[in-house]
Amino acid sequence: MPLSTDTISTPGHATSKTRGAGRRLPLSALASAAACLALTLSGCAQVDTTAPSAARAAAAHGAPARLGTVDCREAKCIALTFDAGPSENSARLLDILKEKKVPATFFLLGKRHIEKYPELVRRMADEGHEVASHTWDHKILTRISDARIREELKRPNDAIERLTGHKPTLMRPPQGRTDANVHAISKELGLAEVLWSVTAKDYTTTDSALITKRVLDQASRDGIILLHDIYQGTVPAVPGIIDALKARGYVFVTVPQLLAPGKAEPGKVYRP
Repeated sequence: MPLSTDTISTPGHATSKTRGAGRRLPLSALASAAACLALTLSGCAQVDTTAPSAARAAAAHGAPARLGTVDCREAKCIALTFDAGPSENSARLLDILKEKKVPATFFLLGKRHIEKYPELVRRMADEGHEVASHTWDHKILTRISDARIREELKRPNDAIERLTGHKPTLMRPPQGRTDANVHAISKELGLAEVLWSVTAKDYTTTDSALITKRVLDQASRDGIILLHDIYQGTVPAVPGIIDALKARGYVFVTVPQLLAPGKAEPGKVYRP
């Protein structure tokens, strides 16, 4: 099968994903992605976002946390999220999360991922993780027609619902690129968009110690950490990330728990 490579640039995130091989694009391509990122952050593609704290504050005063026993109004919460799986590394990642008793949020790709590893999608849901969408084929949603946007969002939702019995309510747009049109279609399909505040740039290195350092340097309360279990250096970094953040007093939660007692609203974009 030929390699399929996507260059990714988002608020806080610029990467090249090579599915199936873990190879990286040349530095020139990454430089181009960085330029796109600079434009995005300078206001060319401004997006109104809602912070987790604002989502919590919007809930009824005194409302109990809806999920589990963690109340992020009081606890020092942080969310661990993984994009672009499942992959051949996901089973080991799930073993680590189970051992550490840490829930995560998985933004899954459909083509060559959900299709290839349906048993891992089921396992993610069965073990209490939040299973969400990263689109079907990683198309840049702001560059395609409404019909294709709907297909990119609906196909993984339907596949995940068939496997887990639950339709996703969250999605992460490829490259973090979104606009009013994507918001409207997401709302129509019952999806909220989730961005991030921490990226390890794990697409640039196989050095697990460096990945760990990058996450720890950026971590803060209500943070949303972006990692990719498709890259070889990432999963080995996860135990150290978890242990170090727990030692700092962080409590790991899923994205819905981070917002609770607020609830992610379809059509809105959430970012710390």
